[in-house]
Amino acid sequence: MSKKIGLLVMAYGTPYEESDIVPYYTHIRRGRKPSDEQIEDLKSRYKAIGGISPLAGTTKKQAESLQGALNENYKDVEFQLYIGLKHINPFIEDAVEQMNKDGIDEAVTIVLAPHYSNFSVGSYNKRAQEEADKYGIKLHHVEQFYNEPAFIEYWTTMINDTLQMIPKESHDETVLIVSAHSLPEKIKKANDPYPDQLEETARILAEESDIKHVSVGWQSEGQTGEPWLGPDVQDLTRDLYNEKGYKHFIYTPVGFVCEHLEVLYDNDYECKVVCDELGVNYYRPPMPNIDPKFIEAMVSAINKKF
Repeated sequence: MSKKIGLLVMAYGTPYEESDIVPYYTHIRRGRKPSDEQIEDLKSRYKAIGGISPLAGTTKKQAESLQGALNENYKDVEFQLYIGLKHINPFIEDAVEQMNKDGIDEAVTIVLAPHYSNFSVGSYNKRAQEEADKYGIKLHHVEQFYNEPAFIEYWTTMINDTLQMIPKESHDETVLIVSAHSLPEKIKKANDPYPDQLEETARILAEESDIKHVSVGWQSEGQTGEPWLGPDVQDLTRDLYNEKGYKHFIYTPVGFVCEHLEVLYDNDYECKVVCDELGVNYYRPPMPNIDPKFIEAMVSAINKKF
């Protein structure tokens, strides 16, 4: 009989319907309800991408695809899937509690985010670990997978496919913007690896793909009144245009793993508006979603834990 191991897939979470928007953002703001103006702004952003973000459905598909791939790989182990979300049900703690009820005594955890920060992935792992310690469940945490060959291969293919849409003679006027979710600048003082990991991702993609010019940007920063990592992708677009005269801008938000609000609005709307203002071309390759290469990258990262 094969041993059952828990597979805890963690993600940020998203409102399932419009009525979830206020409690969801109140949770993000640690119990402080957003103002009416902020709520209206949020609702308008969701409306701009067609209603509610596809994130919840994609997270489920990604988790199920990962479980399926792992169970094909391991003949003497059966991975039992649990999804734990940071800001909406099922919460991380609920998932770990369910593991205990199911008699799981060992599990592997992975956050649907390729790069590690104490502020992001670290906080997910901490919540899972604290709950697991109550029940004596042993957890193996995957901390990052941005440098897994399959992850790099996925994005390299996407970049090269996008370059095919641009005339060869214009490749020198084309720039790749590699981005991730911004975090408060104070993480640098704590020697957090997050900014360096994004820089490393950009360097690897520059080496592996056919792109000639690469720049790193940050996006989707929070409104907290403190400095966040920059440059912001919109400001970066303007600066690159003014300083280098690029005519084709390829955006790869590699810190995210699927199409959702931060990509569909912050890139496909806000960055495109800037490109349109400047009279340059906007490109954004498809996100990994449930692409086999993306799933392979996570499987490879999990393999290293056993």
